[in-house]
Amino acid sequence: MRSFNKLLTRTMAILLITLLTACSSVPELENNTEAPRVKLPTGYAEKAIINEYYDPWEGFNRRMYYFNAKADEYVLLPVVAGYKAVTPDILETGINNFFSNLGEISVFINALLQAKPAVAAETFGRFAVNTTVGVFGFFDVATPIGLDEQNEDFGQTLGVWGIEAGPYLVLPLLGPSSLRDATGAAIDMLAFQAVINELGMAGEEELFLSMLSSIDTRANLPFRYYSSGSAFEYERLKILYMKYREIQIAR
Repeated sequence: MRSFNKLLTRTMAILLITLLTACSSVPELENNTEAPRVKLPTGYAEKAIINEYYDPWEGFNRRMYYFNAKADEYVLLPVVAGYKAVTPDILETGINNFFSNLGEISVFINALLQAKPAVAAETFGRFAVNTTVGVFGFFDVATPIGLDEQNEDFGQTLGVWGIEAGPYLVLPLLGPSSLRDATGAAIDMLAFQAVINELGMAGEEELFLSMLSSIDTRANLPFRYYSSGSAFEYERLKILYMKYREIQIAR
């Protein structure tokens, strides 16, 4: 319970700091900036897809995007490289399966909250099969028998309930999000920590498991910052993320 309260305090502090810092805005143009030579069509700003999503904290978001890129380059990716170098492939796959199996609990709850009984039933079946036959989830025996992995989170649940995404938001280390999805992610993190607490581990063991989960997540995420070669990578990622979330919520 103590670790749960500590995580709740840290999560709320991160959200509060994020919101307080979010007053940053896009820098104004210099006074001697040359005006566009080509006349732009009326209402171009409203019609441009780049302006489709509300991003009032763009100044903060861009700086956080840069921070995440450097943290990824100098901390996270080297740790992931070391992890992959010392971990046999079969063990690495088993660890990923284990954490995915724990995540089924959150998926199951969110499927129920979204009134998706078929998804909830399939997720429950996966968890039951992989926890028993799959030895606590280290082996994925559910997928080969037709129980496919689902993807539901509390951010999607809020969207299904009719809550708008709100402003686009780049979270420290976690990356692209929105005000709604950041709130949902905090709830999902608390739910995951509650599951970890039920395993009855000591504080150091819980910390190790949380760190291992973070490393495993990054190891299985192929995205690399500034690898697109585009000068508009920030804008492209924002559009892709927001469109992807819209599709997830609508399905």
